[in-house]
Amino acid sequence: MNKHFLDKIIRLKALADIGLLYAGNNYDKERYAELQEISFELLSTISNHPIESLKAHFPLLSDYPTAKVDIRGVLLSADKKILLVKESTDGNWSLPGGWADVGFSPKETVVKEFKEETGLDISVQRLLAVMDTKMHAHPPQPFYVYKMIFLCKAISNKINKGFDVLDVQFFDINNLPPLSEERILKTQIELLYNKITLADFDVYVD
Repeated sequence: MNKHFLDKIIRLKALADIGLLYAGNNYDKERYAELQEISFELLSTISNHPIESLKAHFPLLSDYPTAKVDIRGVLLSADKKILLVKESTDGNWSLPGGWADVGFSPKETVVKEFKEETGLDISVQRLLAVMDTKMHAHPPQPFYVYKMIFLCKAISNKINKGFDVLDVQFFDINNLPPLSEERILKTQIELLYNKITLADFDVYVD
């Protein structure tokens, strides 16, 4: 799938959705509805998913469309190994975390996700990076995603794997396992690791 083309289709659909929300007359609504239908047809063509299936995953919006937020945390062991969780969806590894939850601050989300996935209690030390997935070599995704990644410190030491992950382990930065690339890339982990170990306190922002 052509990622650049997918990004343009997602942008086209967002413009159509915004137009339908704010159009002031039936003429404009008809044109934006046509653009929305074209975006679904294009998305169906490049993804090989039926239009009706795609529409079920993209319900009509009642508010301005915005990026989804993925929140993750980096925790290093005393010997500078990095904690990763094995995702149940694809069997590959990622930083602990997930989608931002309504009612939880970014820090609260990281604390909650760590507890649910690893059993560890953690404190959040600082923000390491805000990444736009468009700027990195992630596989094509149907959503526009920002990533907020925090440095974390363990305040408990007993790992207890959560029900929604397959495993929890520490890995050497030079011997990383297969990564869940929709969630995190090797280049991103290396960037984050270097910021921590080299005491770089500037936040990386795309």
